Amino acid sequence: MTSRPVIEDLSSFWMPFTANRQFKSAPRLLQSAKGMYYQTTDGREILDGCAGLWCVNAGHCRDEIVAAVQKQVATMDFAPTFQMGHPLAFEAASKVAELMPAGLDRIFFTNSGSESVDTALKIALAYHRARGEGQRTRLIGRERGYHGVGFGGISVGGIGPNRKAYSGALLPSVDHLPHTHNIDKNAFSKGQPAWGAHLADELERLVALHDPSTIAAVIVEPVAGSTGVLIPPQGYLQKLREICTKHGILLVFDEVITGFGRLGKATASEYFGVTPDLLTMAKAINNAAIPMGAVAASRTIHDTIVNAGAANAIELFHGYTYSAHPAAAAASIATLDLYKREGLFERAAAMAPTFEAAAHSLRDAKHVKDIRNLGMVAGIELEPRDGAPSARAYEAFVKCFEAGVLVRYTSDILAFSPPLIVEEAQIAKIFDTVRRVLATVE
Repeated sequence: MTSRPVIEDLSSFWMPFTANRQFKSAPRLLQSAKGMYYQTTDGREILDGCAGLWCVNAGHCRDEIVAAVQKQVATMDFAPTFQMGHPLAFEAASKVAELMPAGLDRIFFTNSGSESVDTALKIALAYHRARGEGQRTRLIGRERGYHGVGFGGISVGGIGPNRKAYSGALLPSVDHLPHTHNIDKNAFSKGQPAWGAHLADELERLVALHDPSTIAAVIVEPVAGSTGVLIPPQGYLQKLREICTKHGILLVFDEVITGFGRLGKATASEYFGVTPDLLTMAKAINNAAIPMGAVAASRTIHDTIVNAGAANAIELFHGYTYSAHPAAAAASIATLDLYKREGLFERAAAMAPTFEAAAHSLRDAKHVKDIRNLGMVAGIELEPRDGAPSARAYEAFVKCFEAGVLVRYTSDILAFSPPLIVEEAQIAKIFDTVRRVLATVE
C-alpha cells in the first residue's frame, strides 16, 4: 500500500457531528483498515469496537467486496435509474428482499439512513393519498429517537440538540411518544427489560388527541442506537404493532443500525417477531463500502401507489441521482453473499452471550451508572461530571483511542457494536481497556 503524505492543513474539511476546533487542535486520523483494526497516520493499530459507525459488520476491507467494487467501477462507473436501469440494481434488490420480513419485498434504494427515513415518510404519505385518505399527514416519532438529519428525520426524531437549531423549519404535523428508558426500573438489564411495555399505550392517547384518521405513520428504532443504546421493553413493539393495525396507521421500523446481523438476525423485525409496514436500512447493507441505503416496503403499499395512476405516469415523485449506484449495488451483492457464506448473523447470535458478559463485567467500574445490551450492541452509561455533561464520556473515548480501542460516545454513554467477525479475545480487550481507562477518568 502506498503511503500518503501527512495532511498538515485541516481547515478546509468542515467535519460532521464534530467539535471542529477541538478535533483540529488534536486530530485523530485513520489511514487504513483491515479486518478488526484501523491503522492511524502515526502507525498505531486501533481495535474497532464500533464497526466504524455501526456499519462495517463484516470487518474492514474484505477482499470480495473490494474486488466487486473495483470490477464494477472499471466496467460501468454510473448508470441512471430514472426511466433506465442496470442489472445489478435489480439483483441487489432481490438479495435484500430475501432477507426482509415476509411481504416486505419491494426495495427502494437511497444513499444513506437519513435519505431512507425521509423516503419512508414520503412513501407513507403517498400510500394514504393513493388509497383516498390524503388527510392522513401526521407523523409520530419518539423522544430520544434518531432518524437521520433530513428535515423529515429531524422532525420525527427526538434528540433535542439535533432539533434545536432548526426548530422553526421542522414539519408541523408531528408528535412524539415518550422514550422507554428508565434506569430506576431497568438498570443493568441484560437483553430486553421487563418494565415498560405499557409506554406503547401512549400511542392510544395520541390517537385520541389527533384523531386516527389524520395519522399516517409511527416511526421507531426497534433498538435506539445513536441516543445511547435503548433496548425496547418486553412486549412494547408488539403493542405498537397492534395499535397501528387497529387504527390503520403504518408502522415504520428504522433499522439503519439493527439491520444485517447486529442482533443475530437479518433484521430486528425478525428478532422481535414484529413486522412493520416499512423498514429503513443503510450502513451494513454493503458493509459501508460505498454510501447506500434502502427502504423495504410491503407489497400492499407498493402496489397501491404503483397502480393508482395511468400506466405511463410516474407513480412516486421521489428519488436520488445515485439510487442503486452500480458500485454500491455491486458492493451490496458481494456483502450479502459474504454474510450468508460465512454465517455472520448466526455467528453474532452465538457470540452475543460472551459480549453481554464482558459488557456487564464493568458493573463495578468507576463512574458506571448503567449497562444495557442486546445482541452485539451494548451501552455503558456514566455518571455525568457536575456542570459538564458528556465531558466524562468524551474523555473516556479519547483515552480509549489512545490506548488502541475505538468506541463511540454520545452524551455520557459509551456505545459498543464491533464487527461481527470479532473474536472473544478482542471482546475482552475492548472492555478491559474501558475498565482501565475509566479508572483514570475523574
